[in-house]
Amino acid sequence: MSIVQVVGSGVKASASADRTSFIGARVPQEVKALSKPLAKLDKETFRKLLKMVVAAMEGEEVKHKQIKEIISNGESEESLTAMYTGLYTLLRTALRHPQTSLKMELFKVDLNDLHIPEEFQTDIASVIFGNRRPKIDKHAVASRPHLPSLDLFRWRVDVAISTSVLNRVLEPTVMMEMTLSNGRIHTFEVPVSKFHELRYNVAYVLKEMEDLEKRSILKIQD
Repeated sequence: MSIVQVVGSGVKASASADRTSFIGARVPQEVKALSKPLAKLDKETFRKLLKMVVAAMEGEEVKHKQIKEIISNGESEESLTAMYTGLYTLLRTALRHPQTSLKMELFKVDLNDLHIPEEFQTDIASVIFGNRRPKIDKHAVASRPHLPSLDLFRWRVDVAISTSVLNRVLEPTVMMEMTLSNGRIHTFEVPVSKFHELRYNVAYVLKEMEDLEKRSILKIQD
């Protein structure tokens, strides 16, 4: 009997070792500090707190006084603020994973490992897998730091017939004008030889990206 138990526990341990929690190998302190105060929190107050966290992730402004307004059953302001921060960190970490790579059943297993009370797990999972997810993702993409994008690109070929030094040149140059999403316009010119070098390097990078995407290690397995 004892041999069977040892073998069974060994199989379970190896299966767990093959998978990394959505939170990562290192659990943030804010998330570690969640379990104890959540165990004492009533469900109604928890849902109000979670609603504020989701509102902040959707781009709404959440003020500190809103946390004070939901205090009940003797919770302290500091405790609710810490839980707000912990929930925000936990959800933000989970939302970094594509929905195709994060399964609800395994997500709840990870919540158990983090000692999140079972009665709150369904509400937390509904944020990650529910119909509010697209709006949260859209705001996250819009608010993240990014460089201006290319709105318009124009080009023409100019041929210099002569210069102040030479009477006859007939050397073509490629004139380029880029209009960025922030309204700035950049104009520059390159000789034909440099233009061909640029064209080659762009094609080379695109080919490298295509080959990289074909590697199985980058494909998400369901």
